[in-house]
Amino acid sequence: MPPISEAQARSLKAGDEVAISGVIYTARDMAHKRLCAAIDAGERLPFELEGAIIYFVGPTPARPGKVIGAAGPTTSARMDAFSPKLIARGMRAMIGKGYRSSEVRESLKKYGAVHLSALGGAGALLSRHIVSAEIIAYGDLGAEAVRKLQVVDFPATVAYDSLGNSVYRER
Repeated sequence: MPPISEAQARSLKAGDEVAISGVIYTARDMAHKRLCAAIDAGERLPFELEGAIIYFVGPTPARPGKVIGAAGPTTSARMDAFSPKLIARGMRAMIGKGYRSSEVRESLKKYGAVHLSALGGAGALLSRHIVSAEIIAYGDLGAEAVRKLQVVDFPATVAYDSLGNSVYRER
């Protein structure tokens, strides 16, 4: 699936279930802040944003013989201040849990992107879909470092689509 084109993102509708196979990237609050600061400074990012999927996760350490520990989604709203800037530069999907701000939802519509929701509290189960994990940036952030993940049939649901529809009741 990834990288995702704008047309592919626009074809997804709120409530659609997806199984992602391919490369996705991890980033939480501090990594988002650094990515946006790099954009503002005109610096090169550690991965290509165009068509990218970012998973809001801070995985636990891997047990012996495993590629990653529990890898459940974190609250998406914490990335709301940063997501519009990343969406404007080509990020096509994010994976997290919970509501998104009106600014994020407007960016999804304007640029043709989606927000996906993964099952909260199921980090151990979700980690079974991650076949490789490599820190590619901001290693000093520990669990919040940017990782490149190879996933197979990673389950998610389209929570907000590019038409402004949502699986959530509006607050």
